[in-house]
Amino acid sequence: MGIIIGSLALANPVILAPMAGVTDLPFRKLVKRHGAAMVVSEMIASQAMVRATRQTLRMATSEPEEHPMAVQIAGCEPEVMAEAARLNQDQGAAVIDINFGCPVKKVVKGHAGSSLMRDEVLAGRILDAVVNAVTVPVTLKMRTGWDHDNRNAPRLARIAEDSGIRMITVHGRTRCQFYQGRADWPFIGEVKRAVSIPVVANGDIDSPEAAARCLAESGADGVMIGRGAYGRPWLLAQVAAFLHSGTAPADPPLSRQLAIILEHFEMMLEHHGREHGLRIARKHLAWYSKGLPGSAEFRAEINRLTTPETVRTRLRTFFQPFIDHCPALERKAS
Repeated sequence: MGIIIGSLALANPVILAPMAGVTDLPFRKLVKRHGAAMVVSEMIASQAMVRATRQTLRMATSEPEEHPMAVQIAGCEPEVMAEAARLNQDQGAAVIDINFGCPVKKVVKGHAGSSLMRDEVLAGRILDAVVNAVTVPVTLKMRTGWDHDNRNAPRLARIAEDSGIRMITVHGRTRCQFYQGRADWPFIGEVKRAVSIPVVANGDIDSPEAAARCLAESGADGVMIGRGAYGRPWLLAQVAAFLHSGTAPADPPLSRQLAIILEHFEMMLEHHGREHGLRIARKHLAWYSKGLPGSAEFRAEINRLTTPETVRTRLRTFFQPFIDHCPALERKAS
């Protein structure tokens, strides 16, 4: 069971969500290696892409092992969005994803992200411009609407399909909810019934069982996982296996988890540079330790360490006692 996006066939219906400051090249590579059907870049501002700033080019960088990799763009000017899409296609993006879902105040004030759900005419012009600018499939990610009284996702989905959008992902919250409350999976079903293209459900999918419930309640064709993958790059493979067979593989043993963490750490240093990579790594290392005894103290200490050498040493001294005595230790929610 996969998803067809235009001429692109995904091996399974499990996709890594775009997350600012998280889905950089190292994390995408790691999650793809562990079984995600497709990974999506951090949201890239179309204006910055056209200006070709160094940071933006790094965010859009991809490698063959990520294929198929989608690049998500955001903005409010159809011509600029179209040019950003062309540039990303030229850099190797297999899919261009348009962001109509970001709830962050800075993005919304710029009339981008979820703000565009309040202007269906402009939204339609952007969709048309981007689809006509590239030959790769174009997809759309949005929310259920601006607020509870204006949940226009089904109507906007029909506009998107008419524009040539090949897949729609719906985060099951309104913009005004941000990340509060529960994602409304049944409402995503209204979007699914409004169009004939694939619809992917997003929001609160943090386990294989949650993914199965989400698909049952929404009727969606697949799931997109974001925050649930924090510190668990193997989660998407577990979800894909569970949806296929009803059985999910166990988490890797702690010895394997430590190897993955150390590899991820080195990838971040190489990609971002020693100093910036160390700062970026702190949140990931905190997520990896979550649920283990003493993790709060570990996280506080990691944030104070200033060299890769001391971080590597502290990672080993933190995880090794668990590996020696409780190799299959289950993490507690924390």
